[in-house]
Amino acid sequence: MLAAWYERNGPARDVLRVGEQPDPLPGKGEVRVRLRASGLNPSDVKARGGSRPVIPPRVIPNSDGAGTIDRVGAGVPRKRLGERVWVYNGQWQRPSGTSAQYIVLPSAQAAPLPKKLSYQQGACLGIPVMTAHRSLFADGPIRNRNVLVTGGAGVVGHYAVQLARWAGARVIASVSSGAKAAHAKKAGAHAVIDYRTEDLGRRLRELTDGAGIDRVVDVEFGANLPAYAEALRPDAVVATYASMKAPEPTLPFYNLMRLNFTLRMVFVYSMPPAAKARALADIARWIATGRPKFAIAARFPLREVVAAHELVESGDKVGHVILDIP
Repeated sequence: MLAAWYERNGPARDVLRVGEQPDPLPGKGEVRVRLRASGLNPSDVKARGGSRPVIPPRVIPNSDGAGTIDRVGAGVPRKRLGERVWVYNGQWQRPSGTSAQYIVLPSAQAAPLPKKLSYQQGACLGIPVMTAHRSLFADGPIRNRNVLVTGGAGVVGHYAVQLARWAGARVIASVSSGAKAAHAKKAGAHAVIDYRTEDLGRRLRELTDGAGIDRVVDVEFGANLPAYAEALRPDAVVATYASMKAPEPTLPFYNLMRLNFTLRMVFVYSMPPAAKARALADIARWIATGRPKFAIAARFPLREVVAAHELVESGDKVGHVILDIP
């Protein structure tokens, strides 16, 4: 099979290779997927850069993708053969991800892909949508709640806005530019705040008529908390999936304690099985009953995997980067 891989951590241009690798075969409880698209996430480029060690002898990167099941292992119903699927966590604690023509993985990690979605759209559904789902729904219903999505134009934020709106919340997104504001509004945000030009806490109180924020989905917890903490309501929940700028954040402990504040960390790779199952079920319902919007910033052929990694690392994009698998 044609695949992209690296044998050591380092810059994309130095370590990524493209060539032939052996076709994998499914084991017990596994399926083999003939991939047509691979979704490239920030965690994938960070892993290649060194956030996770190489699993010998090589790593085929990327965890998200979409394609068709062409082989099944023992214990998997043969009726799954030919099924269009999207896959997630493909390269978590495994050497072989979705930057290849084939992947084998547990049957449960290959979810049905509705006919109305393309393979490229299916490759968007893994880490970003499951992270957004967990952040929003892990702590109860959000109907009629005020939800703040920081980084509302980011890949996770884009789906958090959509899922929150689908679930009946009032959604406010924070962004850093006019173009990103338009992107968040298109996703369904009721209101957008440019945190570079506006006082985030004051605007949140204004937009909620003084009621404040019930839930936050936060892309940059340590840096963002001081800006919105004053707008949190009692029993507010902040769900965060990153804090790159302040990896060891400080908290106004007693102010938050008096609110009975809850902080939820979200790491999609190690979510409990029940949370993953609920996410898959709700995502399927959202696709069937909502109007999902996919923002694909760029598509690259597999042989241009270096350029794809470099674009994701640059941050100079709005939306997904997808590898097309021949």
